[in-house]
Amino acid sequence: MNVSHRMAGPVILLILFLTSHAGASEIMGTLVIAGNGPEQATMETLARAFEKANPRAYIDILWDTNTKPLEMVKSGQAHIAVTGAEHHGLTAKQIGWDGIGILIHLSNFTREITKQQVADIFSGKLRDWSELGGPETKILLIDRPRNQNIREAFESQLGITGKISDSARTIGPDEQVVSTVVGTIPPLSAVAYISLSTGLSAVSSGVAVRLLAVDKVEPEIPTVKDGRYTLRRPLMLLSKPEPHPLVEAFTEFARSTPGQGIIGDTYIPLPSQ
Repeated sequence: MNVSHRMAGPVILLILFLTSHAGASEIMGTLVIAGNGPEQATMETLARAFEKANPRAYIDILWDTNTKPLEMVKSGQAHIAVTGAEHHGLTAKQIGWDGIGILIHLSNFTREITKQQVADIFSGKLRDWSELGGPETKILLIDRPRNQNIREAFESQLGITGKISDSARTIGPDEQVVSTVVGTIPPLSAVAYISLSTGLSAVSSGVAVRLLAVDKVEPEIPTVKDGRYTLRRPLMLLSKPEPHPLVEAFTEFARSTPGQGIIGDTYIPLPSQ
């Protein structure tokens, strides 16, 4: 691999996976996975574990906030695109869930919001926190780049595709989104949408941010997993529809018990079958 890896996930489950596949035909070759969102560390860990299970398989991770993973798969530059939605003409396999958290500064005393209000905020219909029972401060929007799958899922979920206000400030990395919300002056004003895993990590680390309840449901792992918190996006692996043994083997591993254990370190694994 041409990137560094971070090992995670239960070792015992990985050993069981290796043992159960010992009699299977050997998987070999090179697999290229492309993405541009916050899933990089998880995909690197999955890739390293898969290579460990299949010593003759090599996985190359191509990850950059400016890449277009779907186009790379279509053109043959990559075998798998990591996205948050299905796409016509490509095969999609879900490997987990991620909530989309609505992030504000800790000093903003707004506690909850409805899904419709989220849509109205980001489409520019609501411009002041006082309209939501919050402080008398203008709302400063933080948007995400157009090519990132979290933006596509966010817009689609809320029915505001192409309608996010032009006044929004666009920021790519989740960590920079958090620091911008913390550092915005006045601190009551900023709002952003962010990968829930990053948002929960920031809150638990004592960063001066909070995540808003949406439709009276707290953004937490259990509520995302069972669907009560509806502002969520699937983690998807998209590939060409033609059979490809290495793509199929990696997808199977990501959906297996050890693969789901790795995904569960950061994201929300699929419900047990």
